[in-house]
Amino acid sequence: MSLVGIVQANRGQQSNMKVVVLGAGVVGVTSAWYLYKQGFEVEVVDRRAAAGLEGSFANAGAVCPGFSGPWAAPGMMAKACRWLFEAQAPLKWHPQFSLAQWRWLWQFAANCSLERYQVNKVRMQRIAHYSQRCLRALQTETGLDYQQSAQGVLQLFGNEQEFAAASRASQVLTRFAVAHRLVDAREARRIEPALADACLPITGGLYLPDDEAGDCALFTQRLADWLSLHGVTFRFNTQVNALRLDDRHRVNGVLTHGAALDADAVVVALGCFSAPLLASVGIRLPIYPVKGYSATLSIHNSAAAPQVCVMYEHHKVMVTRLGDRLRAAGIAEISDHDTRPDDQKCAFVASIARGLFPDAGDYRTFQPWCGLRPMTPDGPGYVGATPLAGLFLACGQGTSGWTQAAGIGRIVADVIAGNTPDIDLTGLTMARL
Repeated sequence: MSLVGIVQANRGQQSNMKVVVLGAGVVGVTSAWYLYKQGFEVEVVDRRAAAGLEGSFANAGAVCPGFSGPWAAPGMMAKACRWLFEAQAPLKWHPQFSLAQWRWLWQFAANCSLERYQVNKVRMQRIAHYSQRCLRALQTETGLDYQQSAQGVLQLFGNEQEFAAASRASQVLTRFAVAHRLVDAREARRIEPALADACLPITGGLYLPDDEAGDCALFTQRLADWLSLHGVTFRFNTQVNALRLDDRHRVNGVLTHGAALDADAVVVALGCFSAPLLASVGIRLPIYPVKGYSATLSIHNSAAAPQVCVMYEHHKVMVTRLGDRLRAAGIAEISDHDTRPDDQKCAFVASIARGLFPDAGDYRTFQPWCGLRPMTPDGPGYVGATPLAGLFLACGQGTSGWTQAAGIGRIVADVIAGNTPDIDLTGLTMARL
């Protein structure tokens, strides 16, 4: 019997079933939305003072199903070794006295084969495109304004080697039926006229017209406000200390620093902090924090700022327009959990935006930020049931959290409700371990 069936038998009806969601980031709040839509009583718990203040707060802002894929790819280890000697490399590694880090790196290297890359790419494309459909339906139903735009994403290449590699990427996108086209430098500037004054080299681009952008934090906060008005409880400034198990080894709630919370089901959506909590009940997931940096500034010259979301491939920095602000985000730093912004790294991502859109704003007055991406070594995150009754996963989506959030939320709600999800979950659950 499904979890819902057990609860219905014990309590009479599904609407009485209580689900506690741990984490009020974009994945946790969208999970709460779909659980609310299924008729559950929902409570969301977060250690911060409001929703969307961790990895959702100042990320790149792009919803990019077309780009969705694993970092573990053929040739990546050679690149990573070369980048060790570059001051401003897209990927940085700071060795730690951490068994978890070394184990994660070993598993990452094992997934860099062509065979593993293709398998993981298929899985991530499947959930990313499903999630985009879910997000559009959610926005239509709620009418949320989160400074979204649907102008597409333009990946720019800085040299001929990168542009040549784009033809191979194009073949992959064709196989997944992703709308796209390769363009030369002139066409790239036609797609995004604000590139006219760019001083960084541009040899061509890859344009994905169906990809989108939007302020992830604004979406998360406004959806949380909507849910609060409709009966969902948010318990902020609350640290989760432990999962609570009954004598049948079933999860029936959580322990916080202030109280014990009863639940018929618990959803873990704590990003990088999911792994240690789950390990305490014997579930070991290879999720490790990978830092990302961003710089956000006010747009002073609208015509000089982009309408299209732009990824500068050479430095892997994404530049996104969010209403009257411009955000540059990039760098993947494998180190620790410290999220204090590094002024030099934030200034670097800002410098790439300035190189592309020099007159968009005052690049000396940006807001720096650092956040943690909950990365798995193979790419896909984890969603759905666990071996422990009453415990469900919505974690490990890495750089794709904003892209995948709506789909993850819909899936976890369907699984808890005992419904068959609309997509194949092969490779997306902890069964792949």
